[in-house]
Amino acid sequence: MNMNEPDGFLADPEAATLRVPPHSIESETAVLGALLINNSAWDRVGDLLAEADFYRPAHRVLFSAIAALVNSNKPADVVTVFERLRDQGKAEDAGGLSYINELAQYLPSAANVRRYAEIVREKSVLRQLVAASDELAAAAFNPGDRTAAEVLDQAQQQIIALGDQGAPRDDWEGTEDGMVALLDRIEDQAQGTGGQTFVPTGLAELDELLNGGFREGHLIALGGRPSMGKTALAMSIGNTFAEAGHAVGMLSMEMPRTEVHERRMSMVSQIHLSRVQRGERLRDFDWPRITEATERLRRTPFYTSDQVGLNINQVRAKARALKRRHGLRLLIVDYLGLMAGTDSKMSRAYQLDEITKGLKGLAKELGITVLMLAQIDRKVEQRTDQRPLMSDFRDSGSVEQDADVCIFVYRECRAKPGLPKEWDYIAELIVAKQRGGAAGKVEVMYVGENTLFKDWPEDQPKPESRVRVKGGDL
Repeated sequence: MNMNEPDGFLADPEAATLRVPPHSIESETAVLGALLINNSAWDRVGDLLAEADFYRPAHRVLFSAIAALVNSNKPADVVTVFERLRDQGKAEDAGGLSYINELAQYLPSAANVRRYAEIVREKSVLRQLVAASDELAAAAFNPGDRTAAEVLDQAQQQIIALGDQGAPRDDWEGTEDGMVALLDRIEDQAQGTGGQTFVPTGLAELDELLNGGFREGHLIALGGRPSMGKTALAMSIGNTFAEAGHAVGMLSMEMPRTEVHERRMSMVSQIHLSRVQRGERLRDFDWPRITEATERLRRTPFYTSDQVGLNINQVRAKARALKRRHGLRLLIVDYLGLMAGTDSKMSRAYQLDEITKGLKGLAKELGITVLMLAQIDRKVEQRTDQRPLMSDFRDSGSVEQDADVCIFVYRECRAKPGLPKEWDYIAELIVAKQRGGAAGKVEVMYVGENTLFKDWPEDQPKPESRVRVKGGDL
């Protein structure tokens, strides 16, 4: 068997001018030979290869037969593989007994079988890329009823899908290595020299409840009814991250970018949002604060996109690009209900499940925190106590399942409009779920005119205390 000229194709000078898909017959043959000689080699290649990764059809048939036998704890050698294929009527498709026997004799180095498998996988990905490129070129030449944006979206989805097919990492870590790394991190944290995997939110009591702040790899669900302040809280935390030098990306699918900038200006300058939005209302003494806030905000790594109706593939692409260009530590998704599934024909529950699992995977992949805003069901307003519960997340039980932390924003003044004015400034942050930590509730200040959440001032009594002094609980 001449491994350098598979099927005699390249021996034809005219055929040699044609485009031959990327492949390595030598590597395919070496992998199959190693498996036939020593089934334990499966442990080194089984996580990496699939039947479709082989270029030669006969090799696909053989790999499938070997995989079936090994996974059934049965020996896979020349004879047993041939017998299985003959029983299935596929022996000739695999080249017959003589070809299988010839494969078993071809093994440059059994020690390098993992590398041979990686080459086979790399060539497979390249072939898929060629096929996708041809398909996308055809779509661009003949778009039919599709717009250019729709064709581009198809291209992004296909390329992203290929990017997700990278070779798996051999990332098993022993206890000894893990404990050494943990001890180093604990010592660094104790000495204040780094090692932290979390970033504070800027709200001291919430940070205490969350054991320091938002952690890398975590998906945090932030829920609440409309006008409770979900976006304001997310942006307050985002500002804290950005001012500490951590890059923040905000996918604002509900609010245009101009409004995001207006809110941030109001937060930092402490000028009423309505005056920021309507410049003619600004007063002379506002301008120094506007100038100072502008300089302060310009130095913060806070990036905003207001593209609507994003699906999880588009979010992944945007987040990866931002991470690559500017770094990324916190991704704010505002909000879950405005995201689309990759397949509009599937049920909404299925689409939301796809989104939440995708966002959790993205957090782990990039080593960031994803802060996902979500609406809660209207039924909460029918209860006497309108504080949200985990079961109140709208349309999706996957939020409760996939999120590492679930936080609800609750403001009594929104639930009970007749309360005194001072109640406008108090908000409850309810941590209903926390993996590796306790649930609980903290009270913070909400400054509505600046859409800002901050710690409650120590020198100011909370509204609840004032009501009790007057003689009675609400």
